[in-house]
Amino acid sequence: MSIINKEVNEFSAQAYVNNSFKTITKADILGKWSVFFFYPADFTFVCPTELEDLADIYDKFQAAGCEIYSVSTDTHFVHKAWHDSSERIKKIQFPMLADPTHALAKDFEVLIEADGLAERGSFIVNPEGKIVSYEVNAGNVGRNAEELLRKLQACQFVYQHGDEVCPARWRPGAKTLKPSLDLVGQL
Repeated sequence: MSIINKEVNEFSAQAYVNNSFKTITKADILGKWSVFFFYPADFTFVCPTELEDLADIYDKFQAAGCEIYSVSTDTHFVHKAWHDSSERIKKIQFPMLADPTHALAKDFEVLIEADGLAERGSFIVNPEGKIVSYEVNAGNVGRNAEELLRKLQACQFVYQHGDEVCPARWRPGAKTLKPSLDLVGQL
């Protein structure tokens, strides 16, 4: 079942960000774009490559008015320990959310019950707190931050220009499509 347009439930999560602990709630995501970037666990193999990829272009997400929230079922203390010990993870400036109770992983439907870990899920959430795009990968397949940024930009364009759609490989400034009611009836 699809969770497109599902509103994110109320939540409160501890985060490690900017060398301190902070509580993040649903109120923090409303009114702006967010990416929830679930990964299985700290101190693993594929996860640091993905998080470093995001950290390398975090400024582009920020320029697009979007906050990134990386999420695993580890505690915020484990996030800090990983941040302190890994050169890749030290690059991260976005909040690293702790989900030891699995509330977020369940809400976004990425919890692997048997393992108590999250799938590799990327979710774009609009300013109303609704999921407008998501992708879930197998645990052994890393994601691409540039493609996630492109999808965010396409979602933002469509949100602002509801009568236009973005074709495959669309980039900001490229031509969009304006569906015609006549064409829709022929499909």
